[in-house]
Amino acid sequence: MSATTKTRILRIDISKGKAENAVDMIAQEIPLHIFFNRMLFVTILCSPLQLRELVVGHLLSEGIVKSPHDIDKIVLKDAQVCNVYFKPRINLESRIKLATPFSRIITSACNPQDNWPLPRLIDRLKLPRVASKLHVEAQSILMSVRNLNFAGRVYRQTGGVHVATIHDENGRTLALAEDIGRHNAVDKAIGVAALNGVDFSVCFLAVSGRLTGDMVLKAARIGLPIVASQAAAIHSGIQVAKLCQVTIIGFTRGSRMNVYTYPSRITY
Repeated sequence: MSATTKTRILRIDISKGKAENAVDMIAQEIPLHIFFNRMLFVTILCSPLQLRELVVGHLLSEGIVKSPHDIDKIVLKDAQVCNVYFKPRINLESRIKLATPFSRIITSACNPQDNWPLPRLIDRLKLPRVASKLHVEAQSILMSVRNLNFAGRVYRQTGGVHVATIHDENGRTLALAEDIGRHNAVDKAIGVAALNGVDFSVCFLAVSGRLTGDMVLKAARIGLPIVASQAAAIHSGIQVAKLCQVTIIGFTRGSRMNVYTYPSRITY
């Protein structure tokens, strides 16, 4: 299934005082129903591409698995149903209890219907601490974030998706993903990198969406020490970054950036 489709529009140009019929590209979304051993865990509204990577990245970033090797097999059916089978050593019930609430719908607006506020999550989660000693040049981060929209094929066609990339300390791109949801784009990038055996402790994440607490927690769970965004960091994102020792950077635009936490990892 394609991630884009065409639609007829009326394009109005006020400066020229005219309008014309045209065809525009728009981003598509589908519901992906993820089952654990045939039991529904979550439904994610997402772009219909890199679905296997989305599943692997989501399981890692939600703390369900510690490694792709915890997964026995992933069976995708009809591009909308995914059955995940785990290795016998995995205590699935205990892993789910540590994850966000069971049986959810994640919308493209990125807000689960049973969203838990940060104070409740902090009380019930074992928040990871990222101990990486990674140092990255500010220029590498600026260039990586600047290139997000150029690197994303679906974004260039539609302007309707988020882009996430994972880079090594020199700024080399190790994973790229796009999705209508900013969380999904991050999960997909994590999945791509994990399946390729990337060591997250020596990498940084570049994203197009704002840095909220749940976004930063995804990075912390897999040991990513630096997250940089074109957009703003909000209070919950800064709180989680402080607790998990993650460096977060917002408004990474032009020649400037705002480093909110652990600035010692950035050299300039």
